[in-house]
Amino acid sequence: MMGFCVYHYQKRLAKEARAQEIEAKKASLGKKLKDHISVKAAKGRGDTSFFRDNGRGMAHDDIPNMFGRVLSGTKYGLKQTRGKFGLGAKMALIWSKMSTGLPIEISSALRGQSYVSFCRLDIDIHRNVPHIHLHEKKDNKDQWHGAEIQVIIEGNWTTYRSKILHYMRQMAVITPYSQFLFRFVSEVQDKSVTIRFARRTDVMPPVPSETKHHPSAVDLLLIKHLIEETSKQNLLQFLQHEFVNIGKTLAERLIGEMGPDFSAKMSVKSLTSQQVVRIHQLFRQAKFDDPSGDCLSPAGEYNLRLGIIKELHPDMVATHASSPQVFEGHPFIVEAGISLGGKDVKQGLNIFRFANRIPLLFEQGADVVTRTALKRISWNSYKINQIQDKIGVFVSIVSTKIPFKGTGKEYIGDDISEISSAVKSAIQQCCLQLKSKIVKKLEARERQERKRNLTRYVPDASRAFIEVIKESELGTERAKPEYDEIIRKVINQEITEADLREKLRQHVEQVDYEMALEYATQSGVSDQPREPIYINALEEPHNFIDFHSPIFVFRLIR
Repeated sequence: MMGFCVYHYQKRLAKEARAQEIEAKKASLGKKLKDHISVKAAKGRGDTSFFRDNGRGMAHDDIPNMFGRVLSGTKYGLKQTRGKFGLGAKMALIWSKMSTGLPIEISSALRGQSYVSFCRLDIDIHRNVPHIHLHEKKDNKDQWHGAEIQVIIEGNWTTYRSKILHYMRQMAVITPYSQFLFRFVSEVQDKSVTIRFARRTDVMPPVPSETKHHPSAVDLLLIKHLIEETSKQNLLQFLQHEFVNIGKTLAERLIGEMGPDFSAKMSVKSLTSQQVVRIHQLFRQAKFDDPSGDCLSPAGEYNLRLGIIKELHPDMVATHASSPQVFEGHPFIVEAGISLGGKDVKQGLNIFRFANRIPLLFEQGADVVTRTALKRISWNSYKINQIQDKIGVFVSIVSTKIPFKGTGKEYIGDDISEISSAVKSAIQQCCLQLKSKIVKKLEARERQERKRNLTRYVPDASRAFIEVIKESELGTERAKPEYDEIIRKVINQEITEADLREKLRQHVEQVDYEMALEYATQSGVSDQPREPIYINALEEPHNFIDFHSPIFVFRLIR
């Protein structure tokens, strides 16, 4: 479970008060940071604001290094990770130190842990070491678990309000198992804002498993690093155990193709730089089986559909998840969703992009998703009006290597054919699902229109029928003998115009009902009232087994 809460405090004071406030805070770090901290911006910078942000944490002994030391992590294996730089929390800490001079506070506890870790620290930028003000363990009487991070930074609410809300809404879509609270507190009561993004499910994506590197995805530096860290003695064992999709037979064949300077029993630590270059060249030339997608953690088609429905309330929604595919030795999965209609959705294409379950807000025009949706999808062929309909396009790409473009890593390039084709295919699969729904909806609309037309002409038809029968009796137009009984009943007032009108109306209703029933049977939709069904756990709430499907999760209580 992840909580996210942003508090905004806006209160104008003199610039001198800001300096005094910060100095006072530095002098009394043992006290809890006050909620109301505000600032008057320097000339030419516009109104600025402080924000308080809390997110997830980590184990007690890891907190100082994970927050107070830049580039403290190491990666010996390969798996999907969230984020774009791996510096998110440290960037927030550095920005807090630069803009307010105040440290951050971290509270964290693991499930079942008897204590809560509390740490207040900032970073020594020059020595790249954590500056710890307080690091202690507190009693965890409430058995709370999770983490909370509080950081006070300077920001510009007026300029970036829409971006913040848009980012949080996209996060609520891609993580429906999370709950978000956004609160903006202003001196002017009418300008205060509180927005809650509720949790819809507790089904979280699986944790990605770590795997070895694929030989076609490594470079010279990584090969050298693996050689330094490996525990294998000879080259044959090194190739087998440090890379995926290289068995003993393939490893022996690769060594044979490397040349006479290589042998299976040679020490891997004795490889020269030229020999390492030869291994790298051979990896580029050889063909290997594609890696599996076990190291990926997509949101899941179930969660994506829930998130779209929860936040947009569309009239129709379709989702699709591709099987694992590969580019340059890195596996990737594309998940897509298309919605029609909904709340707070503009006409035309509304594109939402995600990379490793992180929303992408900027540089949309150059992104592979935008270009695919605008140029490669023929919306009219799927009965979708690109201009008038409210179309939501959601594409999430997960991979061990997201091919970002630009230094800001704000968009995914359109130059990788494997990803471009996968994105197009995923969107088309969603459009095909919607097309069948739209066609059925149009057919139902046509039936309703036909029913209205028939009902409108019932009085005229019944009146005309009675007149034709009367004319037949008068001899102006002789009817067939089998109609004599009907003519007799009309003459004797046993069948009146009102009776005929009612019979025709009932016939129209019956035909409409039969066609609607057929539609409901085909589409799985029924207007019949449904009885709520509740399944309650008889034992511990976590004693269950989940069976996952692309469109639902079935929970079996043990």
